[in-house]
Amino acid sequence: MNSDIRKAFLSKGDYNVIVVDWARARSVDYATSVMAVAATGKKVAKLINFLKDNHGLNLNDVYVIGHSLGAHVAGYAGKNTDGQVHTIIGLDPALPLFSYNKPNKRLNSDDAWYVESIQTNGGTLGFLKPIGKGAFYPNGGKTQPGCPLDVTGACSHGRSTTYYAEAVSQDNFGTMKCGDYEEAVSKECGSTYSSVRMGADTNAYMVEGDFYVTVNSKAPFGMIN
Repeated sequence: MNSDIRKAFLSKGDYNVIVVDWARARSVDYATSVMAVAATGKKVAKLINFLKDNHGLNLNDVYVIGHSLGAHVAGYAGKNTDGQVHTIIGLDPALPLFSYNKPNKRLNSDDAWYVESIQTNGGTLGFLKPIGKGAFYPNGGKTQPGCPLDVTGACSHGRSTTYYAEAVSQDNFGTMKCGDYEEAVSKECGSTYSSVRMGADTNAYMVEGDFYVTVNSKAPFGMIN
């Protein structure tokens, strides 16, 4: 997990943060890494089940957070946990070699009690259509300000982790509720800020649907009315 996200949680409160190192399963070849996603997610679920059964872990306290392929690892972890984890945060879930029409083989909204996706390079390296109960589209979800000449999409893809770390520590990403994801992508969700903030702890209890998120080109990236 991105070190900034870990630091954000530990600076915010008394959390136990477990970081999954799946370097031995991943490969420099993307297709081979995709093949390792399911097995890695199942191993994460095995650890969660062990902690629940032997050390009193309450699944209502569990957040599973993943970026890109890691978002789908989180999805498989949720699918294979004995019970339902509370929240999964998918940070620009990887698109290549995954299908919107095969939710059992990717992160989907049934993998946790609440699934949130933050989509920053939709249609290129990440999904564009919403795959969580709450879907957030910074700058429309395709490209991000401050990422010039981002031909591969890597800069915009990585911004999802940067935004989330800032959201955890500062709770400063205002949002506008959209009728659907197409309005979010087109930036046609009006100009009235909603009460929802991207990445907020309370989202699990109040969020459903698609949200446009205004962002700055440099830190602090979040904008609130």
